[in-house]
Amino acid sequence: MISILLVTLLIVVVIGAAAGTAAVIVQRGQVEAPVGPDPEEIANRIARSAAQQQQAALGNLIETNRALLDAERARAGETLAHERTQMEQQFSTMQEQLGKVTELVRDFETGRGAKIEQLSGALAQQRAGIAELAQTAQGLREALASSKTRGQWGERMAEDVLRLAGFVEGVQYRKQKSVEQGSGIPDFTFLLPQESILYMDVKFPLDNYLRHVNAESELEQVRYREDFLKDVRAKVKELAVRDYTGGSTSSVDCVLLFIPNEALFAFVQEHAATLLDDAMRQRIVMCSPMTLFAVLAVVRQSVENFQMERTASEILDVLGDFTKQWSAFTDKMDALGRGLNTVTKAFDDLSGTRNRALTRQMDRIDDLRRTHAIVELDDDAPMRAVTA
Repeated sequence: MISILLVTLLIVVVIGAAAGTAAVIVQRGQVEAPVGPDPEEIANRIARSAAQQQQAALGNLIETNRALLDAERARAGETLAHERTQMEQQFSTMQEQLGKVTELVRDFETGRGAKIEQLSGALAQQRAGIAELAQTAQGLREALASSKTRGQWGERMAEDVLRLAGFVEGVQYRKQKSVEQGSGIPDFTFLLPQESILYMDVKFPLDNYLRHVNAESELEQVRYREDFLKDVRAKVKELAVRDYTGGSTSSVDCVLLFIPNEALFAFVQEHAATLLDDAMRQRIVMCSPMTLFAVLAVVRQSVENFQMERTASEILDVLGDFTKQWSAFTDKMDALGRGLNTVTKAFDDLSGTRNRALTRQMDRIDDLRRTHAIVELDDDAPMRAVTA
């Protein structure tokens, strides 16, 4: 479009320049030329000619512009059609994608509803589980309020640890076996090598610890914590007074105090670290399920090592007896060899020198018999057998 306008302007400028030049020539002719044709006539002719030329140029310009416009319109139509086709294709693709997105959204909404239902069911089950757990915890709390129940719970925990360690009741330990001399009945008695025994008590105070855990104010927590630590010290003193180790000549010089919960053991270590040392000075060893497992593993290893050592000692004793018997055997063998040598020499002497001497005598007897014609008697067969 810009090129068409420039061509049009250029043609108009050329025509205007031609008309101006003609007007200047006419004026000069009027001044300089002699009297001739009428100048106005000439000017009119030139103006008409310029107007005709301008009209023709404008017509050509219009036709050219029309042709260019038609070509441009056709090209623009083709471009618009192509762009429309592309837009329709893109729109179709967008519709397909939008359909897929719509389908995905529909599926997501459907799945979300199902998932929400599943989540609601899971939450309901969780709430039911939490309620059941709370009920169980309440029942356990009420059960642990009894000292007898706490003792049974401690025994059950200790038995689980012993079972994991591979201990068998009646073989490596006994339950509720009274001490030979002394007061009280220990909960567990471990059988050690060389007929030694180790005692363990599982009754541990829990009342004030439970009150400390359920306390709502910090002041109550501090009070119940101190009461709990006092109960633990009293339990250590009680075991020391019972004197399990002094009541049996085969007992080791310490007693195990089983704490049936790792949290309890950690609580005692955190708030009363010196309590463990004080108990050790009274020959009371506190142990949790994990430390009891380690202690029992060491005890079991010591039993196995003792059995191996005893077996090795028995083997050495047998080897000593074998050495003695082997020495006696070799002595007898040497004596037998010497006896056999003597018998061999005697036999060689009998079968050699003695036999030859007897043979010579028998030969002389035979000669005498032949010389004097003595008839042989049947009863001399043994003699012939000997000479033979």
